[in-house]
Amino acid sequence: MTDSDRAPGTKPGGAPALKGGEFVLRVASAAVLAPLALVLAYWGGWAFVVFWAAAAIAVHCEWTHMVADRRAPVLATAGGILIAVSAVTVVIAGLGAALVLLAATVLALAFATAPERRLWTALGVAYAGAVLMAPLVLRQDRDHGFAVIVLLFAVVWATDIGGYFAGRLIGGAKLWPRVSPKKTWAGALGGSGAAVASAIAVAGFVTQANPLAVAILALLLSAVSQAGDLFESAVKRRFGVKDAGRIIPGHGGVMDRLDGFVAAALIAALIGIVRGGADAAGHGLLLW
Repeated sequence: MTDSDRAPGTKPGGAPALKGGEFVLRVASAAVLAPLALVLAYWGGWAFVVFWAAAAIAVHCEWTHMVADRRAPVLATAGGILIAVSAVTVVIAGLGAALVLLAATVLALAFATAPERRLWTALGVAYAGAVLMAPLVLRQDRDHGFAVIVLLFAVVWATDIGGYFAGRLIGGAKLWPRVSPKKTWAGALGGSGAAVASAIAVAGFVTQANPLAVAILALLLSAVSQAGDLFESAVKRRFGVKDAGRIIPGHGGVMDRLDGFVAAALIAALIGIVRGGADAAGHGLLLW
């Protein structure tokens, strides 16, 4: 996230300011989740699959309870089971079979929902599917999978941290006040700058990618990450929700924590697949 949507107050310049207790909770949660995500990315295999399947199921449950009608618990359970099956399918039968299963899930749950909520229900399954599929596609590249996941983490986390501090210190004009009144242009630019610097630094350790290509890629993915954050803010505002959930102290729900990452990971995976194929998406993304 660029600047906190959950900040209870602002500085005179309009920048968000978190309360001390909430800031400590956010830091503590990040201190636990970030190393866990990195360790599982290094291990890969089924541990990585289970981690992202759990994240995708949580996102689907949060989304469904936010947008669906009284049948939300049933839809969330059914969708969660099918997402778990999709996770197994992508490992055993490949990306194509898993995408077919997810498409069938989108249609099935959409038509099980009231007509006025069908589009939102279908979009939630697709969104959760991106949470699952994008990291798995990138990580399955044997030569560059771990490197590209680390680089993606660096971009998204630096965007979040750089945006928070730039927005708080500088303040100024709002980025999109109608959707997210706490975010500023200073935070957006600060987050992008931090993302580029972090990506270049990380790339020097984990890959031999061209620094200029890495900088351009980081700038693009940082912008996409911020767009993903704004998208989630727009959905929450549409349904009158402050946080998607409460499972992560200081952050809200899993969807609140992954909004920027899922957007960046999806675009990264698409670029990688177009340039390197589904089995070498990391190579396609990193090496230009």
